[in-house]
Formats: sequence, C-alpha cells, structure tokens
Amino acid sequence: MKSEELQTLTASEPLSLEQEYEMQQAWRNDENKCTFIVLDKSKYHGSVSTEIESMVGDVNLFFNEADDNTTAEIEIMIAEPLARGRGFGKEALLCMMIFGFEELSIRRYTAKIGYSNETSLKMFSKLGFTEVSRSEVFKEVTLELRVMDSVIADFLQGSELYCHEEYTHT
Repeated sequence: MKSEELQTLTASEPLSLEQEYEMQQAWRNDENKCTFIVLDKSKYHGSVSTEIESMVGDVNLFFNEADDNTTAEIEIMIAEPLARGRGFGKEALLCMMIFGFEELSIRRYTAKIGYSNETSLKMFSKLGFTEVSRSEVFKEVTLELRVMDSVIADFLQGSELYCHEEYTHT
C-alpha cells in the first residue's frame, strides 16, 4: 500500500508494516467484515507455489448497517499492476457476491467508487450495479445491486468462475 496510485484508487492512507498487521488482526476478529485474498491461479498452480507469492489483491464485504444484515458494502483491490485488466477483479467480486448471497443471506450490495476510477465504475456497471448517489465532498459514486435468485443464477450460468470450494470466512 505504498503506491500512491493504489492509495488514490482505494481511498486509503499509507500504513507502516506494524499498522498493516494490526489492521489485519482487527479485521479478522470483526464480525462485520469479510475478506477473501485474491490469488493468481496460474502462479499458484505454476512454478510459484506459495499463496503469498500468488497474491494479487483482496475483495471485502462490510456490514455497515447495524439493523440490516442483508446489506453489505463490497470492494475490490487488485494491487499488483501486472494483474490488472486480466479479469481477477470481476471474478473475485462475483465469487464474493455468490458467497455473500448463499452463505450470509446478502440481498443488496453497495459500492463506493471514486469519480476518477473509471475502470471500477465500468466493471461494476457491467455487473448490474446502478448509481444511487454522489458525494461531492468525497468525490465518489455510490452504486447498488439488489440481488435475487435470478441474478445469482445469471452470474453462475455460462461462467467460468474459479471460486475456491472451501470458503474461508474471517
């Protein structure tokens, strides 16, 4: 997270390694957050066989509404520049959305994306998210997707998703 570009795209602040570890621990113990690490399966199944060397990003869910456990904010980060534009973000989002629907009973996803992050805005739009609001203060768009069984069926039908068969829920 030392990359200024990545900080801008994810609306993040730089953290020390110690702060990163503290944040990971806090997230692991927070029942209102769910994170999957995104791996490059060609690296993982290829010559580089460790999970750490295969990591390219993460996908997260946040349960921000105390009285509504069927709504979650979703976000994706593909941190490795060489992994961008290869479909990892879309696949990870779909896997997380299917997991959220099937395992956590999520029926509405929201996403907050910076005005300048055209790639993410385009991807979320292609997945069926629609704009519900804009924040001039934060320079971001809030998108929403209401999920029904038919939406998940559409995601799965004809898809070549590689969602790990054993979900790791933290």
